[in-house]
Amino acid sequence: MQHNKKGFFSRLKDGLTKTRSNITSRIDELVKYYSQIDDEFFEELEETLIMADVGLQTTEDIIRNIRQQVKSEKIGDTLRIKSLLKEQIVSILETDSRKLTITRPTIILVVGVNGVGKTTTIGKLASKYRKEGKTVMLAAADTFRAAAGEQLEIWSKRAGVPIILHGEGADPAAVVYDAIQSAKAKNIDVLLCDTAGRLHNKKNLMNELGKINRIIDREYPEAQKEVLLVIDATTGQNAITQASLFKEAVGITGIVLTKLDGTAKGGVILAVKAQLGIPIYYIGVGEHIEDLQDFNARNFAEALFDD
Repeated sequence: MQHNKKGFFSRLKDGLTKTRSNITSRIDELVKYYSQIDDEFFEELEETLIMADVGLQTTEDIIRNIRQQVKSEKIGDTLRIKSLLKEQIVSILETDSRKLTITRPTIILVVGVNGVGKTTTIGKLASKYRKEGKTVMLAAADTFRAAAGEQLEIWSKRAGVPIILHGEGADPAAVVYDAIQSAKAKNIDVLLCDTAGRLHNKKNLMNELGKINRIIDREYPEAQKEVLLVIDATTGQNAITQASLFKEAVGITGIVLTKLDGTAKGGVILAVKAQLGIPIYYIGVGEHIEDLQDFNARNFAEALFDD
């Protein structure tokens, strides 16, 4: 029970332990080693960011901005670097950032490749929204993966919310269609739809998502529609490729970045944000339901850099 007593911020900090030791401890070493900010120092800093999966383009942008600042403000002391870097990170993550506000009714399509934690994320979101006093329904539209429906059913029981479930191999669009009719009849606030995530036969998957999308637009035009892409932080730069494909196919409105606690390369959050320009709505920093947190750029940067 101890876990629940932990504050939101300390859970975030714990979840970022691996990334923090990867980025921050290396920067601390640089600061100790270099007495002044010179080209060599910047090269080392650049390498540190690339190692943390910040991505080449984003790293170059950060370094260029810090160089300009150092020059214009005549900053010589390497101790200042941490705060300069922190502000750069905040400014990237705060660009176009917004919280997911839910108006009634809302339909949320949850997409992403297999294994990123889609089903778990849906379960956690269902619990979160219920705690906020909303009525929630789940739609098991991943009919391709054998255990996906059963897995989602376990989460629906845990969260105490109804689920619309067809057999394995059923038409995912038909599941969504039924779920929409049921959600309307029951006056449900939030309908969360799971979807298949097989990227190897990309064309089928994208067609399927397109069909689901059209059914939502036709059957539920009055609903606020969100398409959340779930990305596993441990996949690093690969996540960008996945995200670009889904963005093209279904148009993503927001990102959920899971498993940040499992990686030293949490810098990928910066690459995702800078390259895709899509709001990050939630981050997962642990196994527990309350470890799926609303994303806040300032808190994230503070958790990363503050001792």
